[in-house]
Amino acid sequence: MKAPYKAIEYIIENAPKFAEAKAQRIYLEEFRKTKKALLMKEALARGIDSAVAQEREAYAHYEYADLLKGLMAAIVKEETLKFMLVAAQMKADIWRSEQASERLGVKTTE
Repeated sequence: MKAPYKAIEYIIENAPKFAEAKAQRIYLEEFRKTKKALLMKEALARGIDSAVAQEREAYAHYEYADLLKGLMAAIVKEETLKFMLVAAQMKADIWRSEQASERLGVKTTE
């Protein structure tokens, strides 16, 4: 009988971590636009007038690449937490089904 409660406790304990991971991912996705604009502005200050060339410089900049690596890490963290929470919910659902089957006298396989 502990299994569903452990699963629910896991969800409660990890929901804030998931929310933080998702917020970090969204922040980085939005900041990526700001970083691109700042790097394009920097390219303009270096005398690169074409917007296409400025964009190329921004995308090629090491700071932009670092931001993408951070975004990738944030997505991995978010998705891992999301699926762990889904698995915990599934455990509680399985337990509920097993309890209902037990009440009806239906044998379950393990």
